[in-house]
Amino acid sequence: MKKKIETVEEFFSIGCGRCDKGSTPECKVHQWANELQLLRAIAIESGLVEELKWSQPCYTYNGTNIVLVSAFQKHAFMTFFKGSLLTDPENILVKPGENSNAGRIARFTNVKDIKKYTTVLKQYIQEGIELVKAGKKVETSTANYVMPEELLRVLENDPEMFEAFEALTPGRQRSYFLHVSSAKQEKTRFTRAQKCKQKVIAGLGFNEYKK
Repeated sequence: MKKKIETVEEFFSIGCGRCDKGSTPECKVHQWANELQLLRAIAIESGLVEELKWSQPCYTYNGTNIVLVSAFQKHAFMTFFKGSLLTDPENILVKPGENSNAGRIARFTNVKDIKKYTTVLKQYIQEGIELVKAGKKVETSTANYVMPEELLRVLENDPEMFEAFEALTPGRQRSYFLHVSSAKQEKTRFTRAQKCKQKVIAGLGFNEYKK
């Protein structure tokens, strides 16, 4: 069932609340429940503050996002917001998409591998904290543009669209930022984001058309 969640505990008991699979065995949160709980514990044990952002568990240091924990159908994952600045000697971080600038994710399909890399993940989290303390920022070509929350919600609930969007050039990504954010009402912004899927999948910017 669809239900707007208000707390991290609801995320783990219900799901993200964005589709009709919530509170059912088909929900991705329940499919990867053990892996998600272990990733959650690693973030909390690292001294981060647990918050709910974008209907998912997000872990912060002094108000700055460090990691996010969630799942797609094929894996659970931990997203490092400044992942491109991490050294990653274990080579476990990957780009969510070809043109991803800042974020990097560590994907897991079983508890055994998470336990294997627990110390590594904690080290990466501490490195992320140190980057925040030092004021380090990722230079990106989309730095002056903010992804509308409604577009982010749609992308996070649609793995196919998410991966296609991340593969777009920065200029094409910006075209969707502008198109969605220009609507005044939240409902309209969300509808616009949903209707972008076919163009995103086709690798087109909002103002582009197939030849």
